[in-house]
Amino acid sequence: MNSSLFTADRTTHLKVVVVSLIASIIVVAVAVTAHTTRVESTSARVLADGPAIKAQKLLTVTSSDTSAIR
Repeated sequence: MNSSLFTADRTTHLKVVVVSLIASIIVVAVAVTAHTTRVESTSARVLADGPAIKAQKLLTVTSSDTSAIR
């Protein structure tokens, strides 16, 4: 058994690559099968009805507990 990847032989490196490849394939397969929503039922297909809302004049609101002496 090799305790470090720096001193590992070729078969140990091959095992690490194969295990990581299998794990990534499993993750991708789970992600693909978990995607069950259809595009027609999501908000990407929602159409806007009614009038457009326009931006109003800018308003700056500040508050301070100190009194201003001029």
